[in-house]
Amino acid sequence: MKALGIFLVALLLAVGVTFIAYARWTNTINVADEALADGRIEQAIGAYQTAEARFDSVPAVKQLVAPEYARVLGNHLMALYRIGRNDEVIDLSQRAPVEASPHFWAACALFQKATVEGQPDARLGWLSRAEDEFRKAVEATPGDWDTKYDFELTTRLAAELRRQPNTPPKQLMQLLRPTTAGHKTPRRTG
Repeated sequence: MKALGIFLVALLLAVGVTFIAYARWTNTINVADEALADGRIEQAIGAYQTAEARFDSVPAVKQLVAPEYARVLGNHLMALYRIGRNDEVIDLSQRAPVEASPHFWAACALFQKATVEGQPDARLGWLSRAEDEFRKAVEATPGDWDTKYDFELTTRLAAELRRQPNTPPKQLMQLLRPTTAGHKTPRRTG
């Protein structure tokens, strides 16, 4: 009976030490989340990079707490997208797990690149890649209506851009609202 008691105390001690070590190890994630919530995006990105490096250094932990790892990468992708670091979003999304919504963030970044591209062929290329990534995002999360909307918008815009490839970047969204002959735009009042 005494041996069982010693075993239980040792087990509880080991579990407690493990939880404390994990809490200290993931403190960087909490710092990153707080910085992101406070709008300190650059600080959040740095902390997420540190957290990712920790996960990458111990692959077993990455697998044991896969949802936490996916959340870190998803938040990192969102932070990078918020400040317009689209190339980094695209690069990071290639190694992110599906649970981090990498296809959605890559598609958003590709769409942004298309809206500022001056060369018609390159613009259509970015938009086509965005369309492919949105398709993958819809396949990964079929119940997400925002992603479905973004996919449909991108698909329609790409189709119109294929018909009118020389449309200037600032007029891309006008392709989705074609004017009909004889129809006047209503006058704004008030």
